[in-house]
Amino acid sequence: MGMLKGREVPVLRFQMREKLFGIGDDHWIEDDQGNAAYKVDGKAARLRDTWVLEDADGNEVATIRERKLTIRDAIKIEVGGREATVRRALIGIGERFTIDVDGGPDLKAKGKIGDHEYVIEQGGDKVGEISKKWFRLRDTYGVEVHGGANPALILAITVAIEALAKD
Repeated sequence: MGMLKGREVPVLRFQMREKLFGIGDDHWIEDDQGNAAYKVDGKAARLRDTWVLEDADGNEVATIRERKLTIRDAIKIEVGGREATVRRALIGIGERFTIDVDGGPDLKAKGKIGDHEYVIEQGGDKVGEISKKWFRLRDTYGVEVHGGANPALILAITVAIEALAKD
């Protein structure tokens, strides 16, 4: 459980597959009970590096677009009418990513990105954690959403980091 303004907020846990960008169009992100929670729709990815995150009812909750023409590759995310840009940080030890949120507090991701062992922080508070320790399935890792953070945002950031890390 996380804390938010004195009240406990449940930690949400999702299960993602490592081969998210493999062959095939759609990939389901499951909750920790194995229920389909979000879908990464990659149909547009073949034309332009774009993924759409949909909830279980098929509503679009995030768009994830890779930008390869910039000096540093970046991925733009749109969630709930807000834009965020995910890019690899050039300074610092270890693997780090910065997430610049338009009109909101920025986030950071740090840890062993390639090993799916890292945290996403906002103002020093952990809002997301990515780890293989919760699931024993091969090629699977977990995404925890803390502190009442928007699950679509944390999952979209995770998809963006995975795309940038594989380049």
